[in-house]
Amino acid sequence: MPASSGTNTRDFMCFFLFWLISLPAIWFPIHKIRHLFTVKAVVAPAAGITFFIWCIVKAHGVGPIIHQPSQQHGPALGWAMVSSLMSCISNMATLVTNAPDFASRAKYPAAAGLPQLISVPLGFSIVSFVGIIVSSSSQTIFGEAIWSPIDLLGRFLDNNPSHATRFGVWFISASFIIAQVRAVHILLHLECFQLISVIDSLALFPRFLNIRRGGFIAAIVGLCMLPWNLLKSSNSFTSYLSAYSVFLSSIAGVMITDYYVIRKGHYRLKDLYSPKKDGWYYYTYGVNFRAYAAYIAGILINVVGFAGATGRSVPLAATRIYQMSFFTGFGVSAIVYYILNLLYPAAGAASTFQEVDLSAEEDLDVSRQIHVESDGDSDFKKEAVTEDVRTV
Repeated sequence: MPASSGTNTRDFMCFFLFWLISLPAIWFPIHKIRHLFTVKAVVAPAAGITFFIWCIVKAHGVGPIIHQPSQQHGPALGWAMVSSLMSCISNMATLVTNAPDFASRAKYPAAAGLPQLISVPLGFSIVSFVGIIVSSSSQTIFGEAIWSPIDLLGRFLDNNPSHATRFGVWFISASFIIAQVRAVHILLHLECFQLISVIDSLALFPRFLNIRRGGFIAAIVGLCMLPWNLLKSSNSFTSYLSAYSVFLSSIAGVMITDYYVIRKGHYRLKDLYSPKKDGWYYYTYGVNFRAYAAYIAGILINVVGFAGATGRSVPLAATRIYQMSFFTGFGVSAIVYYILNLLYPAAGAASTFQEVDLSAEEDLDVSRQIHVESDGDSDFKKEAVTEDVRTV
């Protein structure tokens, strides 16, 4: 393959084979392949720890990362730390916006809070620490820092490796494949929900598309995106993550403000599936212009800085704003959405916080009213029958 493609024939064929292996997993619902999740939960951490220890042993230490002095000082060091923090947050941005897809399986609304609060920061921190130490160890072993685990495992196979080395590379690679198949399955199913919700809202071919078919469409789109270009270097990957958070942070700002600030936990489940104009979520002809305006505002605050990240010459202030892209996008979209709701109040605004489905309470009140009325009718009928008996 030509160099302009961003890959070579060997790497493309490996990626294509992995893509084919991932396709059958889309066919099955998540609960039907739950045992694959169990295997992944055991094998993937074991492979990561093995990789971590193996690199430290081969390097006779953790490499120069611990002892080498910082190459930046003062404000440059501070902004470098901010950029790194944003890259870490951007890596979790999908979990922030897609949290309802997981939390909806919880037994009660607050059940998902504590597990996510502990597992997400701790899990990402441990994985990041392992990656940093492994990359640092590779600098001692091979004379250069290799950030990609795929490339590092490939280097282990150079110069006639032993059988133990071959087995170790196979075990770690196979474990990573299992982990990635599971991750692809989740991501494609989440993408399906987004795709189908858009299609249903626009009434386009709902008879022919479902979640499973949407998953295969998402898989094809993922292949057409040429994702290997994102892995050319660590800078390309972190730039992609930062750009990704620009869009997701604006969504998160609107979602959190609407639920916690505007409606304060109140919602109407029936209105989510109702096209009635008096429903909470009908808005203006089915479009919440407040959310779209806030979303665009959250993106615009980072657009100039994003152009600078692609190599354009932009003011330093725009670069600094973009280096805090998640916080700036989240904050601007949240503030704009709140102000627009003050100027143009939407249905469902509440003054006190309480996570409750008002439509369910209304149904309960109606059923109670019907029960009371039926009891009243029964009492009336009993009195009428008694009076008739007395008359006879």
